[in-house]
Amino acid sequence: MEKLKILQIIDSLDIGGAEVLSINIANGLIFKNVDSHICVTRKEGGLKNNINENIGYLFLNRKLIIDINAIIILKKYIKKNTIGIIHAHSTSYFVAFCLKLIYPKIIIIWHDHYGKSEFLKSRKLYPLKFMSYFFHYIISVNSSLEKWSKDNLLTQNVSYLSNFSHFSNIKKVTKLEGLEGKRIVHLAGFREQKDHLTLLKAFNDVLKTNADWTLHLIGKEYKNNYSRSIRDYVKKNNLERKIFFYGVCHDIKHILSQASIGVLSSKSEGLPISLLEYGLAKLPVLVTKVGDCGIVVSRKEQLVEPNNPSDFSLKLKNLIKNEKLREVLADNLYKKVKLEFNKEKYLNSLIDIYKKC
Repeated sequence: MEKLKILQIIDSLDIGGAEVLSINIANGLIFKNVDSHICVTRKEGGLKNNINENIGYLFLNRKLIIDINAIIILKKYIKKNTIGIIHAHSTSYFVAFCLKLIYPKIIIIWHDHYGKSEFLKSRKLYPLKFMSYFFHYIISVNSSLEKWSKDNLLTQNVSYLSNFSHFSNIKKVTKLEGLEGKRIVHLAGFREQKDHLTLLKAFNDVLKTNADWTLHLIGKEYKNNYSRSIRDYVKKNNLERKIFFYGVCHDIKHILSQASIGVLSSKSEGLPISLLEYGLAKLPVLVTKVGDCGIVVSRKEQLVEPNNPSDFSLKLKNLIKNEKLREVLADNLYKKVKLEFNKEKYLNSLIDIYKKC
């Protein structure tokens, strides 16, 4: 059988779920006898260092929405390397579509990472619906997105493929503040759907009876009102010695090894890779019941309805005071992630999709 030649496309290499997964896929495929490539359309970032040196790499440096020069460069790269399939992640489907117009033989697989799966009714349908006619396959990161694509788009082949997580061997550099054994960690960029304020309000209440615990926020801050509101809350409530900001970090495995509990307080999710990373790190978790979080964790002690600081606080206090419960929950999650959300299972399923195309 002819060797598969696959190009992952992503718009940037800033840290995010889609970006991490695209690199993990590209890196994993080279060990599956696949000629693996990755193309970054718009912006490079810290994740570039995670790309295996044996992977073909292309940066388009796209400056315009319709950048003819970038599309021509992409076409030349694909023809030179005889690539047959483009695996386009998130909004990079637009570049893939533009390429299809001048190179019709290319096969497009679109990977839908849309994070606001609780608010699909307000999702913009155009121009995605028109472009979806040219997609050969759609991969959705949760069952809600799978149903949405089947109901609203023009692609014949749609399936749900859950995310997987994998730690890269990154130099250990981040040292968490606070006392060992009393650290709570939150892995998420500062975006509204992540709803940091629910977590901060809950943790502020937790401190009334657990003053020696600390909260550690890992993720990119943006120069916008949302990020400022988080900083303002911490300052207004004199929490500077209890809540710490670290920005973008790459040594996630090392960071999680210093924590005791992993949390997510999102209003909406797909299937967050950070939740799977908590599992791989053998952390007990408390997460909101959104997206497919309830598929990964199912016990009531671990799940909270979104936008409910009081319930989040109550269940966080329960985890803090019950070390035995934390051990059981952490072990159960670790086993589930290793069994159901592992790299080997994921890549085998993905290669089956490639072969169908």
